[in-house]
Amino acid sequence: MAIPIVDKRVGAGLDAPPVRAQTDDDTAARAGYNTAARQNSSALAFAGDEAVNGDLGLPDNSISDTTKTFTEKSQYLAKTLVIGGVAGCTAKTVVAPLDRVKILFQTHNAKFTKYTGTHFGLFKAGAAIYREHGVRGLFQGHSMQLARIFPYAAIKFMTYEQLKVILGRHVHDQHVRNFLAGSLCGVISVSVSYPLDMIRVRMAYITPTAGVRAERVRVVAKMIYQEKAHQFGILNFFRGFPVSLMGIVPYGGVSFLTHEYLTALARSRFANIAVIPASTRQESGRRRKVHELKAWAELTAGGISGVVAQTASYPFELVRRRMQIVGAHSPATRSSAIQIVRDVWSTAGLRGFFVGLTIGYVKVVPMFAISFYTYEKLKAVFDLE
Repeated sequence: MAIPIVDKRVGAGLDAPPVRAQTDDDTAARAGYNTAARQNSSALAFAGDEAVNGDLGLPDNSISDTTKTFTEKSQYLAKTLVIGGVAGCTAKTVVAPLDRVKILFQTHNAKFTKYTGTHFGLFKAGAAIYREHGVRGLFQGHSMQLARIFPYAAIKFMTYEQLKVILGRHVHDQHVRNFLAGSLCGVISVSVSYPLDMIRVRMAYITPTAGVRAERVRVVAKMIYQEKAHQFGILNFFRGFPVSLMGIVPYGGVSFLTHEYLTALARSRFANIAVIPASTRQESGRRRKVHELKAWAELTAGGISGVVAQTASYPFELVRRRMQIVGAHSPATRSSAIQIVRDVWSTAGLRGFFVGLTIGYVKVVPMFAISFYTYEKLKAVFDLE
């Protein structure tokens, strides 16, 4: 069917061409033109998007890549969290008997003061516990220790990895960065796990008579909560918490600073003897950890970092332990760090703040060595850098 078309120029006084009818061919041609125009417009828009993405340095599939990056970061956080917790629990299990004796020495437990400062006092005290309570006595309070150390170590290692990256954007000195990251991750992890540490110390301090079963976690927690030192029972679980925060700053900061320095030294100056060869690393399928240290180098770096950290923070730890066990003697007493410092100074002078430090070294060297070694090796196993 033909549709008449009238030229508008007729009304303008112009000579109009003869009126013609629009045919079906004209309609098809017009439809084809409109389709081509739409396709051309879409092509221009797509080209424009590509140009914008190119200017911004984004790939064409930037949304999917962003999602992929977020997923990878989430997986990295989860893996470092679990790996850190496993590393902490492994190390603490190895040194659990030494930790039990150290707490008894630090808190001047009446049954064990005779072993303090004597030759082989550590082993004599351990033997006395074993004779009276068996292996269970050496691991008294260890279940609570594991419940505390897993979140503590997991958060510590995971937050350290993240803080190191964040602080690296603002702090150019890597040593300052490592110290700050170690201190902050220590503060965060202690804040989360401190009530569990309080219960664990009480369980390790209590020495039941022979043949009597040690107090359960629930019973000890209830005892702490019911102490009258604070109006709110929950605050009893935070005895010594401010001192703990003061001590964790040098402890966490120095430990990570020393470990990073020693491992960097091993990878650079002693790479020929301390670093696993590339061929061995490729055979195991480990691609990202290009400077993986040998076992002896990693264990040595971890052990030395533990000695330095323990020395820097030990007086704070001793005062904290004393504050934590005050409630076991007088539940209604609120102890202050200043009073405990005065008591220690008047009783033994400066030497009193380092009672049990030798045992601390015996404990902390294998603990730090195993903790850092396990963490780094598990990162290598999961191909994490």
